[in-house]
Amino acid sequence: MKVNSSEVLSAILKAIDEGIHVVDLHGNTIYYNEIAAKHDGMTVKEVLGRPLLSVFPSLSEQTSTLLKVMRTSKPIYNQTQVYVNVHGEQIETINTTLPIRVDGEIAGAVEIAKDYSRIKNLSESLLDLQKKMNGQTNKRRKNPSGTQYTLDSLLTVNSELMEVKKEAKKLAKSDSPIMVFGESGCGKELLVQGIHHASLRPNGPFIAQNCAAIPESLLESILFGTSKGSYTGAVERPGLFELADGGTLFLDEIHMMPIELQAKLLRVLEDGHVRRIGSTESSFVNVRIIAAMNIHPKKALEMQQIRADLFYRLNVLTFKLLPLRERKEDLSFLTNHFVQVFNGVFKKRIKGANRELMSLFHTYSWPGNVRELKHTIEYMMNVCEQEFLTENDLPVMLKQHFQSTAGKTSSYKSLSLRTNLLKLEMDLISDALRQTDGNIKQAAKILDIPRQTLQYKIQKLQIE
Repeated sequence: MKVNSSEVLSAILKAIDEGIHVVDLHGNTIYYNEIAAKHDGMTVKEVLGRPLLSVFPSLSEQTSTLLKVMRTSKPIYNQTQVYVNVHGEQIETINTTLPIRVDGEIAGAVEIAKDYSRIKNLSESLLDLQKKMNGQTNKRRKNPSGTQYTLDSLLTVNSELMEVKKEAKKLAKSDSPIMVFGESGCGKELLVQGIHHASLRPNGPFIAQNCAAIPESLLESILFGTSKGSYTGAVERPGLFELADGGTLFLDEIHMMPIELQAKLLRVLEDGHVRRIGSTESSFVNVRIIAAMNIHPKKALEMQQIRADLFYRLNVLTFKLLPLRERKEDLSFLTNHFVQVFNGVFKKRIKGANRELMSLFHTYSWPGNVRELKHTIEYMMNVCEQEFLTENDLPVMLKQHFQSTAGKTSSYKSLSLRTNLLKLEMDLISDALRQTDGNIKQAAKILDIPRQTLQYKIQKLQIE
């Protein structure tokens, strides 16, 4: 079977999940895929073969990125374009537009477009909803800011993390910016909400925004707001800075914010004045900024993911949250806590995790940290039908992980000091309890430790 290269190319272009629009030197469309048609609210037949400006009458020689690229011979990357199609519908896309050269001469242009109209509309609807919520007063609410957590919600028996909570409670009274860093799932938002709750502005709004979740052009309007007429279809709308006035604005994954936008954020931090996009007037806002990163700040600076001047402006008060693998004493404590929580949810009476399962938990690195542990326990509580959680109740992926790990290490003995000491301690306590038929006082004598210490270890290690 002979393969036609043009048919293969056409099939590839049709399979690409982005809008592709190609025009010739005269501005006539010579290729237009289904995705582009879906973005534009058109059909391929309505566009193909026709002059660009006749199909999109709101565009001109100056505003069309395709025509501009052919005129200047320079590519345009990630530019927002707002236009109206022949049916009168407003379309918003983020485009990368490139000139097409044949034998060194400009022969046309190609545009790759991503539609973000729906994302923008949803984000603006959320902003409007947030504005309405902030404008309402409800005396029956104990927490008008909308936060769910206090510093007491960050559960731990780890001495270092307990010191972080103590320091956070003291520094919460300040209005200085705060930087929090730690791996995903280790409790950054719990700490941040706890700081807001313990601050001098607990009744003010608490607004959180993940900087990695929104496109650059949209993030700017969400943060700073828009002025009517700043672009086609723009209306007067406050941004998150204005909505957080009198409260706290939490910017998560701030190192994912575009560098250009970080410069504008720095200006607001310096003087407290916010100017909406398209406006010539600025307004003063009283907002405390808390920023967070899921990587070490030093790494973000080395990779130039955050401006040095912005980092040093934010890095007035800093908190580091340890990953769960570095506070193993929290494993038993949090496991027992989540079991009790889900006992109430699922109406069960499970006592905890058995000794073998806890030993496995202590050998695992928990890349998802406390969040992963919580969801693991939630799954196991759903399927467990016995008094204790066991290895058989583990989620499939974790079960496979432990099985593969056991296969790799079965030929040699683990030399992990922490794991072996923990296992030895559990075995010695279990043997002493068996010899004394469960009499804690006598078992403590055999082990040569105080009775209170033995009781604590039995509870901590979940020994039955």
